[in-house]
Amino acid sequence: MKAIRLRHPAGIDNLKLEEMPDPGPPGPGQIRVRLRASSLNYHDYIVVVGGIPTPDGRIPMSDGAGDVTAVGDGVSEFAVGDRVVSTFFPNWLDGEPIPGGFAGVPGDGADGYAVEEVVAPATSFTRAPGGSTYAEAATLTCAGLTAWRALVTEGRLKAGDTVLVQGTGGVSIFALQFAKAHGATVIATSSSEEKLERLKAMGADHLINYKAVPNWGAKAAALTGGRGVDHVVEIGGAGTLPESIVAARIGGHISLIGVLAGYAGPVPTVQLMGKQIRLIGITVGTRREQQDMIRAIEANGIRPVIDRHFPLAELGAAFRHQESGAHFGKIVIDI
Repeated sequence: MKAIRLRHPAGIDNLKLEEMPDPGPPGPGQIRVRLRASSLNYHDYIVVVGGIPTPDGRIPMSDGAGDVTAVGDGVSEFAVGDRVVSTFFPNWLDGEPIPGGFAGVPGDGADGYAVEEVVAPATSFTRAPGGSTYAEAATLTCAGLTAWRALVTEGRLKAGDTVLVQGTGGVSIFALQFAKAHGATVIATSSSEEKLERLKAMGADHLINYKAVPNWGAKAAALTGGRGVDHVVEIGGAGTLPESIVAARIGGHISLIGVLAGYAGPVPTVQLMGKQIRLIGITVGTRREQQDMIRAIEANGIRPVIDRHFPLAELGAAFRHQESGAHFGKIVIDI
């Protein structure tokens, strides 16, 4: 079978298509899955360019969707032919975050899903949404669940809330979709007028070009009549957090998800305290939350937004496309 392996020194040019041995039959509690699709996340990009050290030959990609081709003894949740999607934290099934960090995360601490076949514990997967394509299912593991946990689990999103989303990457697009499905008002930011129009077509209620309006936090608050937004899906990190704090209402909620605008920087702690904002760092979520999200996707008919498809052999080209920042939604790898 074929797989992409990241050879040292890490870098997009050192993603190599190689032959791998057959993974064999599943053992007790395991399933064998024929992977059909994966999707790119910023975390995958950081691994590939060497920002997160991995052993020579690591198979990248945290997201994977495909078909169950065999089940081991003791597995009752899945049957041959079921469509499944991977989980980001295979050992974090429910409850509070567990120790171990990224040690078991596919494509990081363990081999990932840029491969044709895998054998893994059944708990490393959930069923895919009914009616979804492999490509659509493969977008849910990281980006979809991150947005879901940020707004629904931690934010306790409800109808009538106002949500601020930043940019047009996978997490932000999912956040917009989940917010609208819950009856929330969405304020969306981007530096591209073309992308803002696409966000409007998806249901965004208010649009802000953050290049044209550098103090977009105050603009967002003004769009709520001065009350401030209930939820901010914070993708930028240090570079955008101060404006997010300005945008948030007293007692509002900020989910810190990304670091696209910097790993560290000054934080206006007086404003954070004075407004009694709940600020939480989000790193994807649990298997249980993924199952909840998938039920909600089915109930609301949500279809993930896919920007482009690339074949497995062109994974490097897919990362170059991600690097360009031209994408809107998710970039998918067909396996």
